[in-house]
Amino acid sequence: MIEAIILGSGAGGGFPQWNSAAPGCKAAFSGAVAARTQTSLAVSGDGAHWFLLNAAPDLRAQIIATPALHPREAPRSTPIQGVLLTSGEIDAVVGLLTMRERQPFALYATDATLAQLDANPIFGALDPAIVPRRALTPGERIDLPLTTGAPSGLSATPFDVPGKAPLYVEHLPSRPGETIGLDITDGHSHLLFIPGCADITPDIRERVRKADAVFFDSTLWRDDEMIRAGLSPKTGLRMGHVSVSGPGSVLETLTEAPELRVLVHINNSNPILLPETPERGEVEKAGWLIGEDGQRFTLGVP
Repeated sequence: MIEAIILGSGAGGGFPQWNSAAPGCKAAFSGAVAARTQTSLAVSGDGAHWFLLNAAPDLRAQIIATPALHPREAPRSTPIQGVLLTSGEIDAVVGLLTMRERQPFALYATDATLAQLDANPIFGALDPAIVPRRALTPGERIDLPLTTGAPSGLSATPFDVPGKAPLYVEHLPSRPGETIGLDITDGHSHLLFIPGCADITPDIRERVRKADAVFFDSTLWRDDEMIRAGLSPKTGLRMGHVSVSGPGSVLETLTEAPELRVLVHINNSNPILLPETPERGEVEKAGWLIGEDGQRFTLGVP
């Protein structure tokens, strides 16, 4: 079986964003709607040992809010066995600095993302002798062992996803492997994690069609959402994200998604965050769940 916990479901900055007085953020600040931390998943093959998919800046708070991730033995321990990164974006990697206390776990990422971490000396706080860095190659399946070397029951296949370089290296030439999706399997069920996607390719559509669960990028409702709201001069595609609605969108393109289809990485400007909006009704009518922090799912029969 595969167990999955949504640690965070918001886009970069979370919901509410610290400096936003937009209507949705005001509602979240007041407690009228649920707040969301930045997107990350925890997955397990046995319910006891866990792998993180991305390490959000909110990771410490996410661990505190998730009893399955609490230490169980003194003086130091963790059920977290590894972290798999889908990119080097700030909201995917900053949480690694929370995990710098000389605790063994494995760090998995593509060569492009590992190079971005290596180029920033602050990530040297994760001693490679304690936290080994293991390369992910798109298209190649890799087993995910426990820190003891025993099998976890899970493996991962990274795959290429159209995206962009992280904001802090946009001035450099783009490299292959800067954005990937992850196919997590126990040999029977398949869970896809795609928190950032600039174009839904035929390969992605086919992977989603065959999966048992998909957690997919839903940053913006429409491509010019940030421009219309006066929040940014950038379109969604310029930021590396397809929209939930419109041409080439999630709702238009992923019509053959599995029954367990969950939207994550939801920006604070997206109206699907608010109950009773037409946009939320459209998403729910299409069978998609609006991801929420703390939701737990089980795939397969134990």
